[in-house]
Amino acid sequence: MKTDIEIAQSTELQPIAEVVKKLGITFDDLELYGKYKAKLTFDKIKAAEKNKVGKLILVTAINPTPAGEGKSTITIGLADALNKIGKKAMIAIREPSLGPVMGIKGGAAGGGYAQVLPMEDINLHFTGDMHAITTANNALSALIDNHLHQGNELKIDQRRIIWKRVVDLNDRALRHVTVGLGSPVNGIPREDGFDITVASEIMAILCLAKDIKDLKERLANIVIGYRYDRTPVYVRDLKVEGALALILKEALKPNLVQTIYGSPAFVHGGPFANIAHGCNSVLATSTALHLADYTVTEAGFGADLGAEKFLDIKTPNLPTSPDAVVIVATIRALKMNGGLAKDELSQENIEAVKAGFANLARHVENIRKYGIPAVVAINEFATDTQNEIATLRELCAQIDVPVELASVWADGPDGGVALAETLVETINSTPANYKRLYDDELTVEEKISQIAREIYRADKVIFEKKAKTQMTQIEKNGWDKLPICMAKTQYSFSDDPALLGAPKGFTITIRDLVPKLGAGFIVALTGDVMTMPGLPKKPAALNMDVTDDGAALGLF
Repeated sequence: MKTDIEIAQSTELQPIAEVVKKLGITFDDLELYGKYKAKLTFDKIKAAEKNKVGKLILVTAINPTPAGEGKSTITIGLADALNKIGKKAMIAIREPSLGPVMGIKGGAAGGGYAQVLPMEDINLHFTGDMHAITTANNALSALIDNHLHQGNELKIDQRRIIWKRVVDLNDRALRHVTVGLGSPVNGIPREDGFDITVASEIMAILCLAKDIKDLKERLANIVIGYRYDRTPVYVRDLKVEGALALILKEALKPNLVQTIYGSPAFVHGGPFANIAHGCNSVLATSTALHLADYTVTEAGFGADLGAEKFLDIKTPNLPTSPDAVVIVATIRALKMNGGLAKDELSQENIEAVKAGFANLARHVENIRKYGIPAVVAINEFATDTQNEIATLRELCAQIDVPVELASVWADGPDGGVALAETLVETINSTPANYKRLYDDELTVEEKISQIAREIYRADKVIFEKKAKTQMTQIEKNGWDKLPICMAKTQYSFSDDPALLGAPKGFTITIRDLVPKLGAGFIVALTGDVMTMPGLPKKPAALNMDVTDDGAALGLF
């Protein structure tokens, strides 16, 4: 079997202008980045808003394990399968970050015969959106430090600046740094730090902004820190929102690419789901809904993170709510959630499937709390046995959730036809009745407690002293009516990555609350979750190279 990159490089791509004709997009609607990548113009985005809104399908997953789930692969393969059965379908997914691409997780362009292409470009520099976001973020940092150096007219307390620099790599050495050292000409010394670019508030803003005007307003609302009198300092106080929007104006336009089988795809924006809201841009998803009859999108990591944030934070900004949610699992990952070690997953183990099913069942139950029908997609592996598959089907029948095997990695759209047909049937027979998990009028503590209790099944939420102080400050500043963006390990319903399956009787600890006024939410950091990941002992970068003629090697 060929590797992902070998499959991608052996595929004959169509010019992107040809791919998108079926959506009513003309050559003049595109801003080309070579023959196979393009951005859609704002004029076409605006014109498309007159079209009716199609069906929205959200793809999520069980809690991820080292065994792999293949959420992006199913998302892409499902859209290809919908097109194969005669539906007009489009994809709207996130851009990969170089951090996980060169670290351990890998990219976000799918796999096997369910990929978006050109995968090398998408997983590396693509159209430069990540660089634009990094530049805008760090330009703001430079402007803050320059303001301090030039007399500090706003009386910013350098000890209470909460805005950090970013880089689109995993680099643990940059988590905590000191800037401004040396002579007075080098600025005012202060503590600083770096987050990964995809954790930046500017990334969240780009993914939630509806147009340039909205982008500028959101940038102006960013809180960068506090004055000596503890009052907040906004970007609008520095009067630089226009400059930041200028840096980002091209990055705001959604990127168009194609799948191996010619399905059109928006790949735009990339916030992490364990430390940000984990969804591609509102602009891309909304535009896809106006261009296609079915839009297939995804939310990062498990449904306890990505789907919760999609439904509580992103959906209110969309022209419609999801008509169905597809929950992706593998029998291998279920067995790991059932207590098996990674080296034991190739052996048949019915009891481990039954034990691990508790994780999948909880995610199904959570999705139903939003009033949306769920469909389970089992990403098929060669090691899956007929007994394990039969057991899983029986377990899904017991909780009355449709389930289909999908072999899109190996078989492309043919391997997703059964899933596509079941999904369409579910949408037609079970209308969604979307409702958010919580009301924004609740207090910060009540909203966090509701997420922890209803989605995670925690018995108790503990707020550390720092978080309690911040909660008081948030209420004093009138920010307490914003939704909550939980920052939590992706591996468990709890804040302990070692608690797999469907744990009960645990406590969630909130250690930090960070206001993201531009994005429009409050980030609640739990446990030991990091906003700047580190590299593993043997990063994926060790396997990467480039040939003398410029072909990428070892990406996957």
